[in-house]
Amino acid sequence: MTMHTETRRNRFRKLGFAGMIGLALVLAIPLRAGTLVQIRTVFGDLQVELYDRDKPVTVRNFINYIQSGRYQNNISHRLVPGFVVQAGGFTLTTNIVSAIPTFAAITNEFGVGKFYSNVYGTLAMAKTSDPNSATSQFFINLADNSASLDSTNNSGGFTVFGHVIAGTNVLNVINNFQNYTGTQTSNLVANVSGTLGGNFTTCPLLAPSLATTNFLYLNITLLQVTLQPVTGGRQIAWNSASGLTNIVEFSTNLPPVWTPLLTTNGNGARMTIVDPAAGNRRFYRVRVAN
Repeated sequence: MTMHTETRRNRFRKLGFAGMIGLALVLAIPLRAGTLVQIRTVFGDLQVELYDRDKPVTVRNFINYIQSGRYQNNISHRLVPGFVVQAGGFTLTTNIVSAIPTFAAITNEFGVGKFYSNVYGTLAMAKTSDPNSATSQFFINLADNSASLDSTNNSGGFTVFGHVIAGTNVLNVINNFQNYTGTQTSNLVANVSGTLGGNFTTCPLLAPSLATTNFLYLNITLLQVTLQPVTGGRQIAWNSASGLTNIVEFSTNLPPVWTPLLTTNGNGARMTIVDPAAGNRRFYRVRVAN
């Protein structure tokens, strides 16, 4: 099978060193868990952890697309219930579907670092029959697809580079879309390739028309933790993980001994906290616990 073109605690995005941010990022590398990504849909949010250490090229490529804005107004163009939901290839603005401008293709990291299987809730890169052809498109496994996608005889194997840590209820909704027969009114898979081109033979739509509001959008963002001095201390800001406990912690030494600074319920909005006791040597992290 060729894809078209193309634990759960102590997760944190970034640490900071008061007064020496650049040094802090270097020192933080061995201490970081995987980068956290939010994928927002009309059905709710998916929280995803990326495998930075084991699949560095693939993760860096994915983050580059997020940070470049090329995943803005991103739509899913392919859904096969019981198999995968695929995105990262197209955007929709002002009633125009456009292919995402791609960076150079990346090396297949299927055999690099720790092996991760294509099981339910994992993210993997889509590609052609060429093992090293992945660019912007990715898919989320909606079932255990290890028997086919973990085989190196299948395009060199499909590289898993992250997994859903919260929001499987959203995947369950997507997984229960029905192929359109002309009678359903919502949550369907339709063949609209005659209008939009051959990539849309299994296009997920919320309703059986090509209105912009009926496509399945996947808004992809990072937690985007930032650290900056403010009056009265140092401000930590981040995009909160919705529906999860967001925890801000600090440490004054390495190896770190983490002390809670804030525990709050995430709502998907950007949150901030000021540490009034920020000294000359203080590390921070933001993590989520489900």
